[in-house]
Amino acid sequence: MQGSANIIHKDVKKLKKTPNLLNYEKTYKIFTWKKAEKQVDYFKDSTLNAAYNVIDRHVAVGKRKNKIALFFEGQNGEKEKYTFSDLKKLTSKFANVLKNLGVKKGERVFLFLPTIPERYIAFLGVLKLGAIVGTLFSAFQEVALLDRLLDSGAKMVVTNSVLYPRIEKIWKNLPNLEKVIIVERGSVVTPKGAKILYFNQEMKKVSSDFKAAHMKREDLAYMLYTSGTTGKPKGVVHAHHDILQAIWTTKFALDVKEDDVYWCTADSGWVTGVVYGIMGIWGLGGTSVIFEGRFSPQSWYKVIEDYKVTVWYTAPTAVRMLMGSNINVKEFNLSSLRFLGSVGEPLNPE
Repeated sequence: MQGSANIIHKDVKKLKKTPNLLNYEKTYKIFTWKKAEKQVDYFKDSTLNAAYNVIDRHVAVGKRKNKIALFFEGQNGEKEKYTFSDLKKLTSKFANVLKNLGVKKGERVFLFLPTIPERYIAFLGVLKLGAIVGTLFSAFQEVALLDRLLDSGAKMVVTNSVLYPRIEKIWKNLPNLEKVIIVERGSVVTPKGAKILYFNQEMKKVSSDFKAAHMKREDLAYMLYTSGTTGKPKGVVHAHHDILQAIWTTKFALDVKEDDVYWCTADSGWVTGVVYGIMGIWGLGGTSVIFEGRFSPQSWYKVIEDYKVTVWYTAPTAVRMLMGSNINVKEFNLSSLRFLGSVGEPLNPE
């Protein structure tokens, strides 16, 4: 039985901020892609780079270089923050690491990491170089990893010591895999081997100066695999010019503004976690929050309270779990929150 929904009309004057998409019909009439492209920086030869557009250009214009781009809270409560200037240097360093290791334009580098800053630094470093980056859920086991790494022809994998044993078990079946880079954060055991490198050590060897590769609009940027529920997982590639739609859909669908503090709870192994957890928010020059810890109502509410999250993008399943908990939401100060977006499945009317 199909239910019915009531449209909720709100008085715009009472909202904290005027919505970006205030009038759909009016916006539709005046919208052109030529005007939309003004939100993207192109090089003089009409090429572009997606990583340049989400990080470097904010530093180049100056006004955002010291702005916080990323707040990170780890599973053990550790807290870190990174400015756009910090991320420019770190992503440039990783691009230089890959360049020194012989990674070239169009070659695939996959990330098999939890939700930590290095995952985002590596992602954008690969894009800066002009190689293709892929993301993998940290929950993947050997069969799922083999399917994706073999099909993609991945040349390199970035992981940590906890997840590395899964790669080690299948490495002999991956003829294209040349090196594995281990992120040492929180590591207890450090894998050894001639083909194993360490993130921090490699980063110390290189300069933070790197000019982003000039890419054609349709040059491939990142690669995500389908879930495989209806057959073998399929690799879906996104081009560098995908940054255009990422910026505009984040602006219109999620109402993100430059001064927002935004939290997308989606893992970057999923398209939502890439397009809306990386590209869109930083394309607009906003501040993003990432949380490594496991789900619990208390911890999630605390993230919103502590970082004064204004725009929250999550899934109906998470909302239902929050509603079903016995935690009193009124014990937390969530007054900063002005917009809640939902993705992945229908959101129940209740």
